[in-house]
Amino acid sequence: MGSSSETKQNSLLSSEPGIQRTQYPYVTGSSVVALKYKDGILMAADMGGSYGSTLRYKSVERIKPVGKHSLIGASGEISDFQEIMRYLDEQVLNDNMWDDGNSLGPKEIHSYLTRVMYNRRNKFDPLWNTLLLGGVKKGKKFLGMVTMIGVNFEENHVATGFGNHMAQPILRSEWHENLTFEEGVTLLEKCMRVLLYRDRSAVNKFQIAKITEEGVTISQPYALKTFWGFKAFENPTAGAEGSW
Repeated sequence: MGSSSETKQNSLLSSEPGIQRTQYPYVTGSSVVALKYKDGILMAADMGGSYGSTLRYKSVERIKPVGKHSLIGASGEISDFQEIMRYLDEQVLNDNMWDDGNSLGPKEIHSYLTRVMYNRRNKFDPLWNTLLLGGVKKGKKFLGMVTMIGVNFEENHVATGFGNHMAQPILRSEWHENLTFEEGVTLLEKCMRVLLYRDRSAVNKFQIAKITEEGVTISQPYALKTFWGFKAFENPTAGAEGSW
């Protein structure tokens, strides 16, 4: 009896760790930018996957269709995004099994994601992602964001990561609700070009996806034309207070 209680006490005082989970992102994706346009939703992301500060992977797809009416994009930990996609695939499969003529819309998927992210946050085991969820169902466009701790909102244009700081000012200035598909793509490309210039984790290999009542289309990867001869790029810290 004494030996058992002694062992228990030793285990409580032991410095050996118990069950541990990944609490820090390892392979991560950078910004995702999305907006509403006249006929639906457009979303753009580069295909880089960074291992720490090393741009290790250059063909990571971070935009995926969800069911018939939704499109998801993710920045943050790639393996956590894969786990989220497993959750969503299971939800879509269960929904299809009812065979009742109804299907999950973007608003329902977004609501589900807010509960998943907040639940994992409460377990101190977060899924290290910021998610954009867009879609069209019965003529109604939906675009929303969910953070890794469950903070969520709907908006006409959203961005994650560096895009929240550098793409949003462009979107606020140039977005309007009657954007055509071509204007929307041009605006997204402008945002992604700025992010490519300013974000070390970005790679010049992008995908743009659209979702309308007809369904989802995700483009083949392509590169943007860039110009690196700007004077400001030659000595970016010139004149900055406290710069070296």
